[in-house]
Amino acid sequence: MKSILVNPPKQPIKAVIQLAASKSECNRALIINALTGFKSELSNISEARDSQTMQRLLGSGDHIADVIDAGTTMRFLTAYFAVTNQSKTMTGTPRMCERPIGILVDALRVLGADITYEKEQGYPPLKLNGFNYSGTNEITMRGDVSSQYISALLLIAPELPGGINIKLEGEVGSKPYIEMTLNQMAYFGIDYKADWETNTIHVPPLKYQPKPYAIESDWSGASYWYSIVALAEEAEVELLGLKKDSLQGDSAIVDIMRHLGVESVFTDGGVLLTKIPAAPSIGWDFTDCPDLAQTVAVCCAVKNIRLSMTGVESLKIKETDRIFALQEELKKLGAGLKEIEKDHLYEVSVNKDAVLTTPPSIHTYDDHRMAMAFAPAGMVSPIIIEEPGVVVKSYPGYWKDLAKVTSWEEM
Repeated sequence: MKSILVNPPKQPIKAVIQLAASKSECNRALIINALTGFKSELSNISEARDSQTMQRLLGSGDHIADVIDAGTTMRFLTAYFAVTNQSKTMTGTPRMCERPIGILVDALRVLGADITYEKEQGYPPLKLNGFNYSGTNEITMRGDVSSQYISALLLIAPELPGGINIKLEGEVGSKPYIEMTLNQMAYFGIDYKADWETNTIHVPPLKYQPKPYAIESDWSGASYWYSIVALAEEAEVELLGLKKDSLQGDSAIVDIMRHLGVESVFTDGGVLLTKIPAAPSIGWDFTDCPDLAQTVAVCCAVKNIRLSMTGVESLKIKETDRIFALQEELKKLGAGLKEIEKDHLYEVSVNKDAVLTTPPSIHTYDDHRMAMAFAPAGMVSPIIIEEPGVVVKSYPGYWKDLAKVTSWEEM
């Protein structure tokens, strides 16, 4: 499909949606399972392309590991293949090869990995040439760039003869993702110590214990349904497979969307979303949940809710520069994203008098979250989503599920 036209629903929305599994939880579980010798029984493995790519590459003997556009897969597998002394060339799409990996490579080199860059220093593609433990287990690294670097090191830490001691410098971003990693490690038998006052983490040398593990549904995927409920005139949606005490940082959508007009009631099977009055404005720090920023920005723009955003610095190094992408595409909705303080504070501006005479056509920049964040705007007026197939990266069944509540057509 080149593009699709999403149309507003013709009747009140009432649906039960079985959400896709969390690729964040799944990718961590896949690495841990590999380190148990593939002896754990994993259920509800994510159908997201990122996770399917991870699973395929873990079972492949090929010397070239092409992660396509999967950032987590690139970072986690680089650490895994390094510590397990495998000779691999790590590569991906042109955009993937523009995403930095130098901080992780520097840390792995300290531990004893032999890694060389094939083109530009600090970026894929890179060659893993083996591992000879250095005897050093002290790592100091920035905490404000990508939690994936930190999680990659934590996951392989028990395999190191001396474990690992990590000192994080500066503000720690996406901390819930680090805690998710540690909690999953603990489930599989790893006794760690994390001190968030000093930003230090200690993981001793232990062996992962094989256990059955059921992967939770994806809170990132849930966020689009929160936006659908917020924007629809009448809606009630139950999302299955979600837990109240989730390991996923994106469960913050429950609190965020309460301000945007969605109440959450947890059920035996998941969470029930219903409509409540929305606030006229909201300020939110997305440091711990940056993947929610696009969804919330679009929802606020359409609902004419003023939004102040901080903690979104990492959006510039995602699948695309998501700050730029939002600035460009929100214009088409009669809104905007203004930088108030450089690289810190952004504000979604709204134009209540904007009239869309033709359906806006949203460019998705090869970014799954751009497609899924803007599609809910179709609950209010028709909207065109270009290159809708990008959703395969994290939520392959998104359009099929959306068809349960409103009509869309290929263009």
